[in-house]
Amino acid sequence: MSIYYDSNAAKVKRPDSKHRPGSLSTIFTDEQLDLLASVMHIKKYSAGTHLFWEGDEATAVYWILKGRVKIRKSTSDGKDLLLSILQPDDMIADIDSWDTTHRYTAETIDQVEVGVIPRLQLEMLMCKYGDFAYRYAMWMGLIQRKTESKLRDLLMGGKNGALASTLIRLCNSFGEHEGNGIRINIKLTNNELAELVGTTREGVNRLLATMKKDGIVCSEVTGFIKVINLPALKDMAGCPLCPTCPKEICRL
Repeated sequence: MSIYYDSNAAKVKRPDSKHRPGSLSTIFTDEQLDLLASVMHIKKYSAGTHLFWEGDEATAVYWILKGRVKIRKSTSDGKDLLLSILQPDDMIADIDSWDTTHRYTAETIDQVEVGVIPRLQLEMLMCKYGDFAYRYAMWMGLIQRKTESKLRDLLMGGKNGALASTLIRLCNSFGEHEGNGIRINIKLTNNELAELVGTTREGVNRLLATMKKDGIVCSEVTGFIKVINLPALKDMAGCPLCPTCPKEICRL
């Protein structure tokens, strides 16, 4: 395990992603991650606070070192959509050359620690190191493919297929095999599930009730959802087979 240094030369250990598919440690080399760490400074946030709001000036990217972050988007009628939930060794890079403001809001779920990398420093790294720029382009392509696959499932699968797809992605992102199923190790309210699917809380309540009746999922007393019949969810979502939708893509 390599050691990172912030701008004050304080040692920071690499986030433990266990080489989770799609995490930065599976895209960039150790040397390239050290380059990122050399230009970042560490910032800590308490639970329920915001890294930035939609419409704020986008001046940096954020490498999540500890904790989880919700990515939200507000609609014109005041509703919120939950776009993603990020974990340690994920990166938030909401920057481009055409729009210098954030297009969504980043809200912490628990205690969060991030490495803040100024936009100018990132651009200088890409100009100086072609191999780093290539890997960054690979990572951006991965994010785009993941977004496209989410939109495909939400738009073409109907509400039932959209919820099934979301539960599958939650299993791939936060799931832990336990007994006769997969326990999703993150507590989400039905309202948050509705924001992920793009429907109402009442609609999610009905869909989950049907899935529980059919023995596809169950709710544990601790508040976690457990998927018992993953193949049934895949049938509902119309899942394409790998490598069309590899494990790096089928994630939240």
